[in-house]
Amino acid sequence: MLKILKSLSVVTTIGMAFVLLGGALVTKTGSGEGCGDSWPLCEGQLIPSVITPELVIEFSHRLVSGVVGITVVLLSILAWKYIGHIREVKFLAVMSIAFLILQALLGAVVVMWGQPDFVLAAHFGISLISFASVFLLTLLIFEIDKKLDTSGLYIKKKHRIEIYALSVYTMIVVYTGALVRHTEANLVCGDWPFCNNAAPFDFAAYSMEQWIQMGHRLMAGMLFLWTIVFFIKVVKNYRSQNVMYYGWMAALGLITLQVFFGAMIIFTLLNLNVALLHALVITCYFGVLCYFIMLSSRSAKAEQPALKKAETSPLVTAD
Repeated sequence: MLKILKSLSVVTTIGMAFVLLGGALVTKTGSGEGCGDSWPLCEGQLIPSVITPELVIEFSHRLVSGVVGITVVLLSILAWKYIGHIREVKFLAVMSIAFLILQALLGAVVVMWGQPDFVLAAHFGISLISFASVFLLTLLIFEIDKKLDTSGLYIKKKHRIEIYALSVYTMIVVYTGALVRHTEANLVCGDWPFCNNAAPFDFAAYSMEQWIQMGHRLMAGMLFLWTIVFFIKVVKNYRSQNVMYYGWMAALGLITLQVFFGAMIIFTLLNLNVALLHALVITCYFGVLCYFIMLSSRSAKAEQPALKKAETSPLVTAD
């Protein structure tokens, strides 16, 4: 059963990545209305009479989402049944299904009734949480036979708090990036890293879309620097802990790629492949952060018995 769970979890995680990229593809190609205002069918038909590229992209995304949704439900049920004794499994199983349903419902609402750009931007964040839940279930399955050994890892409280804060901040940055896409502000600034390198501080000339674009760049730059600073702390405090050390090395590599692809979006004039890679990299980065949230929660739980023991132990005084 463990082999089946491993295989199913890997397939489901990859499938969720495709669902997320499919949603990004729909947005970037303007295919959100490819099936009209009907859902789950296209133009109210099982096989539409008029086939357009936008319809193919939108309907393919729905089809892939439906198939992957079945694997998510199956993985959650099997994980609950066979490894439900592991602390985080039941919570993640519920989260995987709940956010998958929320993701689908929001997609349906957008198609049938439309939503403001500020609401649409939240869709990508919901998709990220859905992906992360499945990704963490996969890592838990691989922990069972010590393929991923975290038994000796303890994360200090100050570093746990920073991991939580960094994760919340990442969600805010992701939201601003999605807002850039939905407000069509991708190419409103012709230069990088400033909107206009010849006059970088001419803020009075900024349009609303340029403020959105530059706000995202500023926040993304701060995320990049914060990740570097935290990685230095990891090197100093957890060099012998392979999961912590190599995990944050991966996070640093991913956020570096994210900045690179963000710049390349401007230089390539919104090349579709580059834009999709930009979405994929931040998805992987967020998944890594969520894994360290889970490890941090374990450290916090392991700390509680020691604190209770210290609080209840009688004071020993010397004569």
